[in-house]
Amino acid sequence: MFLDEEFLLTTPTARTLFHDYAEHQPVIDYHCHLNPSEIAEDKNFSGIVEAWLGGDDYGDHYKWRLMRANGVSEELVTGKGDDWEKFQAFAGAMEKAIGNPVYLWTHLELRRIFGIEKDLNRSTAREIFDRTNELLASPEFSRRGLIRKFNVEAVCTTDDPADDLGFHQQLAGEKDFKVLPAMRPDKALNIDRPGFGEWVTRLEGAVGHPVSGFDGLTAAIDERVGFFHEMGGRLSDHALDVVEYAEATPAELDVIVDRARSGAGLSALEVVQYRTALIKALMRIYQAHDWTMQLHIHAARDLNSAMYAAHGADTGYDAMWDHSLVAPLAKLLDSAEADGVVPRTIIYSLNPNDWLPIASLFGCFQGGGTVQKFALGNAWWFNDTRSGIRRQLEVQAEQSLLGNFVGMTTDSRSFLSYPRHEFFRRILCELVGEWVERGEITNDIEALGTLVSDVSYGNAKKFFAF
Repeated sequence: MFLDEEFLLTTPTARTLFHDYAEHQPVIDYHCHLNPSEIAEDKNFSGIVEAWLGGDDYGDHYKWRLMRANGVSEELVTGKGDDWEKFQAFAGAMEKAIGNPVYLWTHLELRRIFGIEKDLNRSTAREIFDRTNELLASPEFSRRGLIRKFNVEAVCTTDDPADDLGFHQQLAGEKDFKVLPAMRPDKALNIDRPGFGEWVTRLEGAVGHPVSGFDGLTAAIDERVGFFHEMGGRLSDHALDVVEYAEATPAELDVIVDRARSGAGLSALEVVQYRTALIKALMRIYQAHDWTMQLHIHAARDLNSAMYAAHGADTGYDAMWDHSLVAPLAKLLDSAEADGVVPRTIIYSLNPNDWLPIASLFGCFQGGGTVQKFALGNAWWFNDTRSGIRRQLEVQAEQSLLGNFVGMTTDSRSFLSYPRHEFFRRILCELVGEWVERGEITNDIEALGTLVSDVSYGNAKKFFAF
């Protein structure tokens, strides 16, 4: 039956593994886009539209894409349309969304968060709209209340190196879960984009002294890593949409930084030289602090220029790249390995065709006494589906050690997205159960239960040592 207790658990082994070992494990959400200010202020949502479809300056682009595909006017997607009309439009899209992960997530969230087991469609929309709005107004449905509801042990937000982490300091007294910063130095990497000079000025304000040249820039970021570390940070994350490699001399790097700060244009080669050097410098910094580096690659962003101009980034106009990857990535890892500066690294690719090449490349650089020094990131964004999650788990298992995988992240801006951890855990148990039933792996339930528990929770706890 639809989303019943045995949803996706197609074998007796899968049911045992999920219910006895995975289901009740805490959640470590080591990569998400929740706003720490919202967690600190702990306000209630105005209603289900703000919580589910978006507020004034953010939204759920997964849902927005489906609504647009169903012919919904932009006024009811990103515009100022009436909340009820927006919700009704979304409900209409759900009637046609079977097979889409948003359809599953939507109904899981209705069940797990609101206790609503009715299907969402235009005929049930009004009742569900009213009931969810009523519940969201109650104290236990505040931002922090929603996090507590899902046994979340740690949340890692996404923070710029120049951020003061003031909201994280406010949250240090939260007893039920940790809210930890994860550094995202994209503005440091994107030297070719407008605002780089202004960002360096912000960085100078954060460290309290001038920043000069490439070494001065990386030294300032190192200072900020130290501050993030004091605040509990143990990870970085980078939107490295295209991986390229080109070396430069220290003098060339200083010229590149100075020209970018002055607003002068850079050549394509200079941009690649700078990014290559900065990633290698950051790897050295992360290794020294015993951090884990995350690279999110091959996202093609803001492809609809007219809609980007109208609505900005992260509004549903992204896709996946198919650039060459292994050659430049191999050069980067080989150079860093030769210098002895490789931190623990998780690489996510938005293009599933990259997963097997990445995993095979990782095998060339494992070692040094570090458990899973390189890991393939969980199925991400367009791959966050049953088939995508299964394939990512298969690649991790076939090319490395599934028992070392650090598990699921929400990668979400939504406080209602935690049922995705259940979705992942069910798929993990489904896959392992199938292997047992076909005789491919041991039927030692205790050993498999330990593995499933570790992938669901334990490995992340050990890997990041929060």
